[in-house]
Amino acid sequence: MSSSAVPSFSPDAPEIHADPYPAFGRLRELDPLHRSDLGYWVVSRHEDVRSVLMDRQGFGQGDFVENIRLFYGPDFDVMGQRAYKWLSEVFLMQDPPHHTRVRGLVTGALNAKRVRAMEPRIRQIADDLIDAMLAAGRAELIKDFAYQLPVRVMCDMLGIDPGDPRLPEVMDAIARSFIVFEARALTEQELAEANEQIGVLQAFFEELFADRMVNPQDDLATALVQSGGQEDALSHEELVTVAIGLFGAGFETTAHMLGNGILSFARNRQQWAALVADPRNRSAAAVDETLRFESSLIATYRTALAETQIRGETIYPGEKVLTLIGAANRDPRLFDDPDRFDIGRDARKHLSFGGGIHFCAGAELARLEGRIAFEQLAEQMPDIEADCAAPEWRPGFLFRGLSRLPITW
Repeated sequence: MSSSAVPSFSPDAPEIHADPYPAFGRLRELDPLHRSDLGYWVVSRHEDVRSVLMDRQGFGQGDFVENIRLFYGPDFDVMGQRAYKWLSEVFLMQDPPHHTRVRGLVTGALNAKRVRAMEPRIRQIADDLIDAMLAAGRAELIKDFAYQLPVRVMCDMLGIDPGDPRLPEVMDAIARSFIVFEARALTEQELAEANEQIGVLQAFFEELFADRMVNPQDDLATALVQSGGQEDALSHEELVTVAIGLFGAGFETTAHMLGNGILSFARNRQQWAALVADPRNRSAAAVDETLRFESSLIATYRTALAETQIRGETIYPGEKVLTLIGAANRDPRLFDDPDRFDIGRDARKHLSFGGGIHFCAGAELARLEGRIAFEQLAEQMPDIEADCAAPEWRPGFLFRGLSRLPITW
């Protein structure tokens, strides 16, 4: 069937927000290299999405200012917006060589040994949160567990007091400023709010690092301060930028993963029964299947850095490509019966952590948090049920997660 049978893809379409997978499937099967009327290419098959994400020579982030102006117009003052200026300095949004230097220092501080050492503490945090839900007799999973677990873990890692009275304001600032990650034109009110809230975050983390420079502790904040040699160490501004990104990404996407997983289990009770029957051995597979089936990140953009061929079509330097991770994760060419949630399958080839030089720096921590969360929920709340008739999805396109999920047991 020709591509003319597929309407132009728009991430703002209402049906995409409610359930993107039928539209993803049509693109993947009928028009795998789609030219959207919005001015960019859309790839949706696993092999194509993976090739774009892995190709560091052909694709990258490109010119940040021009990328943002694609949505606002050529006269928009990108760097005059505090939130966009911060975003431009996040290593995720940069190409080598700056990306290589900063990412190397971050991954060195957030190493596997440090993450593995966190397991007992993560288990204790999960236990405490589950005990609180059980004592209350009812719970809203997103607020009471899915957000609380990764936030407390990030506080432990960075050396932030979880009882700090400023923490709720910081979490709210993350939610209201990270909207700049959405590849779209923000409303005047949204942008003004993002600019204001990124200032709140910068002030909070500037104070944290100023303290660690004179009072080092055994935490990630100190490790970041001390990372690198004299020449390649992170500047104070870079430390603040990295910390905001780590803290925000460290709890937002993990919270989405936990909520999306419990929603998927609620809709597939036989899979929950399988996890309850053997939580210690099946929780890791439950994490990967959740990430494949209902990814926290369903799409990401890349810019062509060189003339590249995809499916016989030439992609020219500067052109934007939207990679539909959510579509690739349900490609029947790689996964049998891909629209079925099944923790018994091998789902490890999902692309939810991205790929190449932009592979998620916190992937190991997210896997550990997910494994512990699913294991302990299955062991301690085996009769959990969720209200999944009409899930409330958070606004936005690139990141997919629930705003609330009431549970009973």
